[in-house]
Amino acid sequence: MVTDTLVPALSDIDVEEAAHELEGAPAIDILRWARACIPRFAVTSSFGADAATLLSLVAEVDADLPVLFLDTGFHFAESLAYRHLLANRLGLRNVIDVRPDLTVAQQADRYGPAMYLRDPDVCCALRKVAPLDEALEGYDGWATGVRRSQTPDRASTPVVATADRDGRTLLKVAPLAAWTAADVAGHRRLHDLPPHPLANRGFGSIGCAPCTRPTAPGEDDRAGRWAGRAKTECGIHLESTTSA
Repeated sequence: MVTDTLVPALSDIDVEEAAHELEGAPAIDILRWARACIPRFAVTSSFGADAATLLSLVAEVDADLPVLFLDTGFHFAESLAYRHLLANRLGLRNVIDVRPDLTVAQQADRYGPAMYLRDPDVCCALRKVAPLDEALEGYDGWATGVRRSQTPDRASTPVVATADRDGRTLLKVAPLAAWTAADVAGHRRLHDLPPHPLANRGFGSIGCAPCTRPTAPGEDDRAGRWAGRAKTECGIHLESTTSA
């Protein structure tokens, strides 16, 4: 359980000490700590394959916490339906759809069609990174569902870190950093959480429809994201961070 000594004012937080103290703590206690010490605190969620795990903890800690959903315009219809199903099932009362400045059609008119094929990094920057940066202007920190076991790039994810977002330094919290896929699956069974509709169709990780395919047996869960390309991240988790 997080004690009062682990709930300082935001200006007094020693990020390295917090990361050390919270390493190994239950995910829900990490989330409670963040809720208590970050004045303007939000959670981001893709409402993807593993989203229910973190969101179920959010609902237990504070169902009024802002949950930011990046609605790129390219999501599977199943993901949009799941966003509403999960929010209603868990009683989340403040899910905020964050959208890019340009619609899909407007982006195609300005930059040409199928940017996701020609330059997926630019497409992600326009439809994910920039909208998230703008949305986070109203917050001092946020939590994500990133786990170390997901990819080598995420293997050193700290529980608490500072993150540079568009020239601002925020706190970034990863309550599930130490969780494995087995931990996620066990939590989902224990709490009878509804699966993403595409999970039973072989999608281990679910992003935008044009850039996501099912994974084959033996493949990493994220192998279906930007398959055949060197790209492994959309960019929202590639900001510079510092921690213990």
